[in-house]
Amino acid sequence: MKLHNRQYLKDFRRELRNNSTVAEGELWKYLKNGQLHGRKFRRQHSIGNYILDFYCTSEKVAIELDGQVHYHNVTEQADMERDQVLKELGIKVLRFENKDVFQQLDSVLQEISSHFRK
Repeated sequence: MKLHNRQYLKDFRRELRNNSTVAEGELWKYLKNGQLHGRKFRRQHSIGNYILDFYCTSEKVAIELDGQVHYHNVTEQADMERDQVLKELGIKVLRFENKDVFQQLDSVLQEISSHFRK
C-alpha cells in the first residue's frame, strides 16, 4: 500500500501549498532548494492520511507550524495521536508555534538542523 502522497490527497495538498500561512511561507524561504545544510524539504507532503507542513525524506524529519487552533484539547489530542503514528514510522515530528518563525527564526532553524544526521 502506498504510504507517501496518496492520490486522493493530491488536490488538498496542492490547495494547502497554494494557500499557505504567512509563517509557512516565511519558513519555506529558508528550507527550499536545499538551503538548510543541503537537505531537501517538501511542502505539504502526505504520509498515510496525514499532510505534513514540511518533510525532509533523507532525515525523516517532519515540521509542523501550529497556530491557535492547535491549542484546544481536541486538536492537541489529535496532534499527539498523529505524532505517535509518525513516530512508529520512524519520523521525528518537530512542532513550532507560528510566532516562533518570526520571533526566533535562528533558533527554529538550529533546532531543525540538530535533528540531522551529521
